[in-house]
Amino acid sequence: MRFLYYDAVTHLEKGRSIIGVKTFSLSEEFLRRHYKKVALVPGVILIEAMAQLLGWLIIYSHDFRLSPIMALVEDVTLPPRLRPGFKAEIRGQILSTSKRDSLGKAQIYVEDLLVASLERIIYSHVEQVIPGDLAQLFRYYSGLRQ
Repeated sequence: MRFLYYDAVTHLEKGRSIIGVKTFSLSEEFLRRHYKKVALVPGVILIEAMAQLLGWLIIYSHDFRLSPIMALVEDVTLPPRLRPGFKAEIRGQILSTSKRDSLGKAQIYVEDLLVASLERIIYSHVEQVIPGDLAQLFRYYSGLRQ
């Protein structure tokens, strides 16, 4: 089972920004047997979607030589009742990055309307990875053919 909360990366600017899309349907695994009457997309899934995309931007920006680990999330705005059946555009930006850590922010838009935001997310970096393996995973999971 795949727990990626984006379907494809549509824009990628090394060291700066990433945009991806995700269609949240009623058949999502996280909705199965969770809500009895009204299905809602949990806010933590929206946070994870933003964090995953921004994490890939950090990996890509550091030439696949590290793995980011989410360390802190602050100033999050989430919708109170977001029902499945929408296509989200997820945008992430790196505010600063170094060999040790990265700071970023992200937003989710539905039909050009801001529905969720994460104003501060910090990642710690782990350097012990094999760059070629991460690059192959990125191409596979992002939908990009770079």
